[in-house]
Amino acid sequence: MTEIIDCADVGEWEAWLARHHGDRDEVWIRIAKKGSGLRSVTAEEGIDGAICHGWIDGQRRALDATRFLQRYSPRRPRSAWSQVNVERAERLIAAGRMRPPGLAQIEAARADGRWAAAYVSQRDATVPPELAAAFARDEAARAGFESLGKTERYLALLPILKARTAAARAAQVERAVALLRAAGGRARPSDDAQRRDRARQGGRTRRSGRTRQGARARHGGRTRRGDRARQDNDATG
Repeated sequence: MTEIIDCADVGEWEAWLARHHGDRDEVWIRIAKKGSGLRSVTAEEGIDGAICHGWIDGQRRALDATRFLQRYSPRRPRSAWSQVNVERAERLIAAGRMRPPGLAQIEAARADGRWAAAYVSQRDATVPPELAAAFARDEAARAGFESLGKTERYLALLPILKARTAAARAAQVERAVALLRAAGGRARPSDDAQRRDRARQGGRTRRSGRTRQGARARHGGRTRRGDRARQDNDATG
């Protein structure tokens, strides 16, 4: 059964973790949206508390007009660390907030190389050299990648960014190329492509508008000349 809790602040959240970090597989917190006027732990505070106790944030779900649900769970053995969470953990250590379960996760990651191999965030991610080289050889895969939105591109890169050995990276590049080649034009157009399409459509619309205006002007000129001719005929008739 899914457990859903409310935490008025980060203190309540960390108190719950102190009691249950070792005997729960997951928990969902009802978190107030900004501007709702409701009191709750924030999403950022939730991540801090989770990392301090060896947990990590996960899926987010809509709940109602004022709150959403955020999932937290124990960090899995040998799970990859992001650079964002490495920096967050170092800040929490410096502040004296890290608890023994969180420190144990950090020491394990340092010992097996996951700490040093932390992957970049979506904001800082770029196409790895191995994948760029594959795109140079495979136009269909490159086109498939460029057709994706920003988040979809990052999700395509993530397995490569998380791979810790050259062999693992090569395998993930091969898999990504196959998936991107298959996706091709079926993927959602990227934001850049959508902007280009809107710009082209806007240009066509403006040109079409100018054409219609010109036609109306020419038609109006013919109508005025016809009216003057009929007036002349009436005057002489």
